[in-house]
Amino acid sequence: MKKTIFTIFIILLTIQLVAQDRINGLNFTTRSEVIAQNGMAATSQPLATQAALDILKSGGNAIDAAIAANAVLGLVEPTGNGIGGDLFAIVWDAETEQLYGLNASGRSPYELTLDYFKENGYESIPALGPLPVSVPGAVDGWFELHEKFGKMPMENVLSPAINYAREGFPLTEVIAYYWQRNAQILKQFPGFEEIFMPGGEAPQKGEVFKNPYLANTLELIAAEGRDVFYKGEIAEKIVDYVREQGGFLSMKDFEDHSSEWVEPISTNYRGYDVWELPPNGQGTAVLQMLNILENYDIAGMGFGSTEYMHLFIEAKKLAFEDRAKFYSDPDFNDLPIDELISKKYGKERAELINQDRAARSYPAGELEQGNTIYLTTADKDGNMVSLIQSNYRGMGSGMTPGKLGFILQDRGELFSLDENHMNVYEPHKRPFHTIIPAFITKDGEPFISFGLMGGGMQPQGHTQIVCNIVDFGMNLQEAGDAPRIRHEGSSQPTGEKMTDGGTVFLESGFGYDTIRELISKGHTIQFSHGAYGGYQAIMRDNENKVFYGASESRKDGQAAGY
Repeated sequence: MKKTIFTIFIILLTIQLVAQDRINGLNFTTRSEVIAQNGMAATSQPLATQAALDILKSGGNAIDAAIAANAVLGLVEPTGNGIGGDLFAIVWDAETEQLYGLNASGRSPYELTLDYFKENGYESIPALGPLPVSVPGAVDGWFELHEKFGKMPMENVLSPAINYAREGFPLTEVIAYYWQRNAQILKQFPGFEEIFMPGGEAPQKGEVFKNPYLANTLELIAAEGRDVFYKGEIAEKIVDYVREQGGFLSMKDFEDHSSEWVEPISTNYRGYDVWELPPNGQGTAVLQMLNILENYDIAGMGFGSTEYMHLFIEAKKLAFEDRAKFYSDPDFNDLPIDELISKKYGKERAELINQDRAARSYPAGELEQGNTIYLTTADKDGNMVSLIQSNYRGMGSGMTPGKLGFILQDRGELFSLDENHMNVYEPHKRPFHTIIPAFITKDGEPFISFGLMGGGMQPQGHTQIVCNIVDFGMNLQEAGDAPRIRHEGSSQPTGEKMTDGGTVFLESGFGYDTIRELISKGHTIQFSHGAYGGYQAIMRDNENKVFYGASESRKDGQAAGY
């Protein structure tokens, strides 16, 4: 009897201690928020965060700092981004007190046609090699941002990346892991091994890696501007290399490239305006999911509850059916975005959800007609930048041109080869894009700049972050640390259809009773490590005039301020 009482006492004591091992009572939290007055940067790699802060301290603004951080990330985290990829950004401009959106994604080659794929027996566009390569838009994106909002000379902005490329930097654990995995696949392509596998091996954690070729390329861009990349010797080297590999990029593709300033789109979720960019990206899905979830008392259900998780998964399925049907290059299609993000449509879609059973498939609406980096910066004047940049599949296509020090993206893989699909391959067309920056305003004031990298996880991650903050009252860091839900198997913009309800992947931290209840509703549940995204965020406290920063515990990231 005494032994039983003692055992019960120990169990109760343990439960009490567990409940008190975080001051907020949330066992999943990893650290507190970072708080600073004069500026903030949050990126997926500490060296990039520090580069951004150095720019801010030297008199640059948030836009300069974001470009500097992105350039450093292209060097130190080539497993997710680089100047061979595309870029999207949302900027809060303190002077005009409004948001600006930039779509810096590239287009497909003029000379490559749908007939080529059909005649050569392709059922989908390959992930690697020259065929999925589209024009890289990141460099033009830098210069568009810099011309409109920048303050510091581009030579100074790119200096941290150039110095690290020339002098070297030590690999962090997460990046070394993904570098090793990518290298085994991409070493088959000319140029890759020479740059990214010195001595014939991918660099290890802690090893100092140098990329003098990229240093030379960045120095040339800093000195001669964007035209050297799109009309000069860099473009020429890319074109020559890709065509030697059997690809179709031409100088005309580069000469005709331009980024586009776009109006961000939004929905109001329980008093907070959540902003995304319109297609060819997938940000619309976030707004659709929120409009569906707003019809329910999410806060009353509680974080991690069966009711909330079931509704979230079903809302995702519904939004992704429309994503598969409608999201594409608006220059080639009349897209019904206003209807898709309307409250009326969100309510209609919510009515399709059976709260007791998981759907195996959903219809898309009938209306009238992959890895990445994310970073955010803020400065003492109140400017804030939400920026995302990617090569798509990890290190990209494997195409490593002309000793330039970077790899070209494989974003063209996301085109459909179905001639009746809005996202069908066409020359000089922007493919469907997964990368999306986000922003939240409150009563017209800047509130949170945030993003969450990771292919199809991104809309799911954005929505979970918003719910964590708005519905469940989490702070900026808690919202990112909370365990995540990832649903896979929805219909895709490349043409694949969902017929079996897909699979729900869960991070550790959800209760087993909840998991059993989800299974009883018909959800297929699996557990896996990784692929739950990478979150960074900055929040503006307009009352105290300070910034809060949060960084992703699943990456090597860092939020820091001064």
